[in-house]
Amino acid sequence: MTTPYDTLDAWIDAHFDEQVRFLQALVRVPTDTPPGNNAPHAERTTELLAGMGYTAEAHAVPEAEVRAYGLQSVTNLIVRRPFGAPGSGPVIALNAHGDVVPPGDGWTHDPYGGEIEDGKLYGRAAAVSKSDFASFTFAVRALEALREAGTPLKGGVELHFTYDEEFGGELGPGWLLAKGITKPDLLIAAGFSYQVVTAHNGCLQMEVTLHGTASHAAYPHTGVDALQAANKLLSALYAHNDVLRTRRSQVTGINHPYLNVGRIEGGSNTNVVPGKVVIKLDRRMIPEEDSAAVEAEVRQLIETTVAQCPGIRLEIRRLVLANALKPLPGNRVLVDAIQRHGQAVFGEPIPESGTPLYTDVRLYGERGVPAVIYGAGPRTVLESNAKRADEHLVLEDLRRATKVIARTLLDLLK
Repeated sequence: MTTPYDTLDAWIDAHFDEQVRFLQALVRVPTDTPPGNNAPHAERTTELLAGMGYTAEAHAVPEAEVRAYGLQSVTNLIVRRPFGAPGSGPVIALNAHGDVVPPGDGWTHDPYGGEIEDGKLYGRAAAVSKSDFASFTFAVRALEALREAGTPLKGGVELHFTYDEEFGGELGPGWLLAKGITKPDLLIAAGFSYQVVTAHNGCLQMEVTLHGTASHAAYPHTGVDALQAANKLLSALYAHNDVLRTRRSQVTGINHPYLNVGRIEGGSNTNVVPGKVVIKLDRRMIPEEDSAAVEAEVRQLIETTVAQCPGIRLEIRRLVLANALKPLPGNRVLVDAIQRHGQAVFGEPIPESGTPLYTDVRLYGERGVPAVIYGAGPRTVLESNAKRADEHLVLEDLRRATKVIARTLLDLLK
């Protein structure tokens, strides 16, 4: 006996080559962030969706806001697909982000080529997260085909394709939610593992500038060495990780908070005492931590350490403050459906866990929208080379994840 799930699976199989071509077209439009000129990708996505009969609402963030944020252009897209009368059932948002870090060096494939080799599609954002532009779009199309064949449905689905995850999401989902442009009941966001992710770390990023006084290296006593002060500060910051390792999270998949210094700039020449050093740090917060308390703790550590360095003037600037995602009770319907269908399609149990990454899914959670993270990602982030050279997606993962999403939507809307 053929079930509605079989019908969904068959439609996805029959249209899989089209789905792959759709993903290739998305990968071939760069969305490096920085610099963050992502409106062209939104325009191309709109064209491709129109070819499928979908109208994408284009919500351009005002240029002044975008420039102040350090980006060049952000146009977020929403496609609304009602399956029943308003209020007849939940509205489920499917969110994926198109922005991505620059490709960097070491590629053996064109990062914007969408090349396929040995069943894998290569390209920047092929796995995270343009893959879920494709998985979500074709899951919805399969569901519509099922309805047209006579299966009654209710509620609706919204595709949210946004362009600010790499900078924190405030001009992506955060902007759409704050403006009241969307108010979904449930959310499934782009995934990066076979697991259903229901919680993630928060992130505090700060820029610390140490101002000393530059002088000729032949007369070092006439200057104030900012690099020596930075050395003392770096030692204190890294030593703080010993404290952080004692703070254990109760969320599976998340261990403890940690602090990393990702960038250091300073000095002007080898024969000059450095008069200025800039340090950029990243402090990951477990879901149990309070972000305001964490920021206060980091600031106090920096200020106390630098106070021991005479002649150094300190500036601290917050770059990012992203709260952790905490599970909301209403997310069980999503978790249970994805686990049930994931096991049926993948042939293995689909765990529920947290992740030490941070995402813009938290912005939905802060608005009371129960959310999970699941999509066409690989078994693990590392396997896909996400944010590294030769990022790729196993095409069979794309096919199977699309089936899981389509089946899950059917359960929630039938």
